[in-house]
Amino acid sequence: MKRTFDTTFIGLFAALWLAGCATAPAPSTPAALADGVLPVAVSQAMAEARLPAASLGAVALPLGHDARPWHYRADVPMQPGSAMKLVTAVVALDRLGTTHSGRTRLLAGGPVVGGVLQGDLVLQGGADPDFGVAPWWLLLRELRDQGITRIGGDLVLDRQRYRPARLDVGAAPFDERPESWWNVVPDALPIDLGLQTLELVADGTSLRARIMPAVAGLRVDTSQMRLNDKPCPDWSDEWLTPLRQEDVGGAGGAVLVLQGAFPRNCTRSEALQAADRTRHAGLVFAQTWRELGGQWDGRVREAETAAPDTLPVLAQRRSRPWGEMLRMMVKTSDNTLARLLFLELGVPAMAAQPQATTLDLARQAVHGWYAQQAIAAPGLVMDNGSGLSRSERITATTLAQTVAWAWHSRHAPDFLMTLPVVGVDGTMRNRVKDSPATGVARLKTGTLRNVRALAGVVQDPQGRAWALAAMINDDEHIEAGRAVLDGLVDRIARGDLGR
Repeated sequence: MKRTFDTTFIGLFAALWLAGCATAPAPSTPAALADGVLPVAVSQAMAEARLPAASLGAVALPLGHDARPWHYRADVPMQPGSAMKLVTAVVALDRLGTTHSGRTRLLAGGPVVGGVLQGDLVLQGGADPDFGVAPWWLLLRELRDQGITRIGGDLVLDRQRYRPARLDVGAAPFDERPESWWNVVPDALPIDLGLQTLELVADGTSLRARIMPAVAGLRVDTSQMRLNDKPCPDWSDEWLTPLRQEDVGGAGGAVLVLQGAFPRNCTRSEALQAADRTRHAGLVFAQTWRELGGQWDGRVREAETAAPDTLPVLAQRRSRPWGEMLRMMVKTSDNTLARLLFLELGVPAMAAQPQATTLDLARQAVHGWYAQQAIAAPGLVMDNGSGLSRSERITATTLAQTVAWAWHSRHAPDFLMTLPVVGVDGTMRNRVKDSPATGVARLKTGTLRNVRALAGVVQDPQGRAWALAAMINDDEHIEAGRAVLDGLVDRIARGDLGR
């Protein structure tokens, strides 16, 4: 059964959005184009880029008007890259709602007697994407304010919200930079989304490096790094990965060994997966608790099972609602946030299907949503919901119909606010300049080594909105695909789809 919506509200919202996006060109009727035919300008651009016509799949669907839709190889499953984040966002808006949020709790594994917690301290992750070193300090400050001065047991990290708790363990690297921020595989306890900031500062003869904020017991060794004469923007050209992490004695400390080369007279701060998650959590806790005047004689360890609901809650915090987080996730194309939200789609079914992984349940949830909305999804393959995948597939028609569903739904305002504004912000801030689409169209990008994609909403000169989805998959000349897709957006915005 399809979800109903308030057509009066959505119509008013759409009218206000379109009025606010009005552009200078006089209204004109876009020239009709037969299905399966490319605009001449787009066809020429593809030929010049040596992109075969079969590498493109695209569709433009009218939103709230009766113009004829346009399709070009629109029912062929293709790789969407990060445009797949729109599927995760739309399904989450409908299934979880805008107020869905994460939670982090500190639980007492024993009684508190005379200021001493006589048992373990459990840090329970609840998919809080905002949780990090600073919020953790505030939680520990609450413990001190309650008069707790000593932790008698271990720090237990409870990541058991998902099944399995650590999807990153044993996962094959996606590319040659497994330590980079875009490759984070999240869990239910994402401390600073699994990242640490590494600052590198080089003058003409030497290199200094440090983790920020500094963590006692975690240091950086640059003795195996040399300096080169490359420009600073090319700092990663001779960066060797993976980073080596070595234990220091038996105290839980570690040294991060950098290898390769870094440019002279260059300063760079980069968010990286620089430290083992369990070790990093223990080092941060030990340092923070000590700075707050507390004592701890235990060790850090991972929980093997979820903490019982009967454990007393000592302190807790909630994240911002996903209605707000979606804006960051889609506009900046944050893979970790998308993967975390995708896992959340699987959580409601975990109790009923105790043998299934949370990831498989999330995939089932997406397929179930399409069936519920009566949107055909032939060849749909969901992997992790972020688009950072070689296996994910979707047709241009299904992707455009997802956009159209969101446009007509009660979630239209929230959905549109997540999309990058062409030529203004997000991943579209430097694209489609000097076009009627600039500052008006709202589109999500998709980029992999063999993928360029766009999906979202474009307005024509008559003020009519179109749901656009376009994908190019090619292994040899994909770099030119961005200009081809930008040209297609410009054609729609100028009313020249037929030319």
